[in-house]
Amino acid sequence: MLSEEQVGRVERLRRYPVKSLLGEELSAVTVDGRGLAGDRGRALLDVASGRVASAKNPRRWAGLLDYSAATAADGRVAITGPDGRSVDEAELSETFGRKLTLIAERPPGATVERAVPEEVLAHGIEAEVPVTLSELGRAAEAGGFFDFAPLHLITSSTLAAVGVDAERYRPNLVIRTEGEGFVENAWVGRELAIGETLRLRIVAPTPRCAVPTLRHGPLPRRTEALRVPAERNRLVPLEGMPALPCTGVYAQVLAPGRVGAGDVVRLGPG
Repeated sequence: MLSEEQVGRVERLRRYPVKSLLGEELSAVTVDGRGLAGDRGRALLDVASGRVASAKNPRRWAGLLDYSAATAADGRVAITGPDGRSVDEAELSETFGRKLTLIAERPPGATVERAVPEEVLAHGIEAEVPVTLSELGRAAEAGGFFDFAPLHLITSSTLAAVGVDAERYRPNLVIRTEGEGFVENAWVGRELAIGETLRLRIVAPTPRCAVPTLRHGPLPRRTEALRVPAERNRLVPLEGMPALPCTGVYAQVLAPGRVGAGDVVRLGPG
């Protein structure tokens, strides 16, 4: 058997119980084919459009990033507003001027609206810009509300190259790595072993939308989160797509396991 190369350690673990809301920091968690236990397990559905509410369309939904979701010991999810108060669907519906309902299973063919990122950069989040529809979870098991695959990883090298906080990219795992630049680009198509049993397949670079540029709770707006990758790391995420600004990588789970902060990350042979 060919040897694996140690490429880093798990520095942070993050979970997002409700899609497009702020998430929570973890010290350890189990991982299976649906990603981190409890990650993206719920979403707010815009009843009028039938689409999942997502800050990818910031003109309508940027304010979702003022709210946080956390998972209690019994598995229940609580949503809190920017003032720390608990809020429900009725209050969220009133705030956003659209009837919202919290759902726990991804409907077949569920979509989100995605504003063209470069247009948002050029004209601002309040401007009317072109919007496309993206189907959720094309490389994920049924159920969760993932943009594409069930896990998103980013390295400390990439964060240093861009100069922004990890929270802007909403990763599940932040990997502490040596080297400069976008080192995880070289992991695509290869396997990662994390801790004792968890094994992942890195399936694609992660194309970026306008979300990383937006205000995230106390973090102010930072357009560099998209401008720098647009200048330095344009990649073709999947065959047939154009070159897009990318940071981090998507992964699928080959073997489930438990992951904790400090776990060694090993890269399989190419």
